[in-house]
This record gives sequence, C-alpha cells and structure tokens, in this order.
Amino acid sequence: MSWATHYIEKLKTGETVQFRPRGNSMKGKVESGQLETVRPVTSEQLQKGDIVLCKVNGSQYLHLIKAIQGDRYQIGNNIGRINGWITINSIYGICTSVED
Repeated sequence: MSWATHYIEKLKTGETVQFRPRGNSMKGKVESGQLETVRPVTSEQLQKGDIVLCKVNGSQYLHLIKAIQGDRYQIGNNIGRINGWITINSIYGICTSVED
C-alpha cells in the first residue's frame, strides 16, 4: 500500500479528499505539507497544467498534466521530471485547492 491508496479508494467512490503531501517535486505550485483538496475527475475536465492524483508505472503521484495526446496524458513534476504517459483510468482526482 502506497501513500495515496486510501485517498484513491475514496475518490473512486465519488468522495472529495484532503491531505498534506510531503516532498519537493512540485515546488512552486505545491509546497511540502500544504493542504490539498482533490475531487474525482472525468476526462472532459482535464487540461494541460492541471494537478492530478494518478498512478504512473506503479507509483502514485500528485503531479502535473504536462501534455495531452488524444486519450493519453503525460504526467510530470514541476521541476522538470517526466513520469510517463497514462490514460484516464490511471487518473483518480484533480486538485481544486492548495492551502497552508
């Protein structure tokens, strides 16, 4: 079980979740320990630049959509790393607010 498994399960049932992720990969958009509100998402809502809770190659991330090609989404952090391409089936929620 990874850090976001509990939140992903709640998002799958339609619940909105809040948590305080730790780390610096989203520095400049999300600072370590800030309160994130994440709600369930549909593909029609997703845009480049959105912060999403997703799974890429077996790892869970709260990262950015860097590009969209048809029904594929490129996921990466805010400091230059690209995690890979996924479909909507691997995106569980979209960040709607960031608070201290």
